[in-house]
Amino acid sequence: MQNFADLLAAARAEPEPQRLLLVFAAAELPRDATPAERAQFERGEGGALAPVVCVDKLVDEIADFFALCAESERTGQHWDIVFVAAMSGRGGHAPNADEAVQPLRMMVEQIRGGHVARFLAVDRAGELVQLQAR
Repeated sequence: MQNFADLLAAARAEPEPQRLLLVFAAAELPRDATPAERAQFERGEGGALAPVVCVDKLVDEIADFFALCAESERTGQHWDIVFVAAMSGRGGHAPNADEAVQPLRMMVEQIRGGHVARFLAVDRAGELVQLQAR
């Protein structure tokens, strides 16, 4: 998988319908950042990712990454990375929105805690990225 389009294709190919959990996060600099950390952040490196918007969607509700971006822009919240996880349906039925509430909350809390390795991370260009802990 290289990008969000590949992710959508893979989710659509699953035998059971999928619901995607999406957490949009913005890079921020901690208040107690050192001068070196501030300089690093200004170069587009380091910092922390803070969730700003979260949503769950059936795969069929997402035409493509650019439609998802356009929808996210209407929130007025800037974001740098979107984290993605999937919930698989059962018996040909997708998980409903109520079933997604608790997993989405847990996902937000894990991201706040810096535990992002289990999620796919997608940049604003729709490319999958790997984040490195520092």
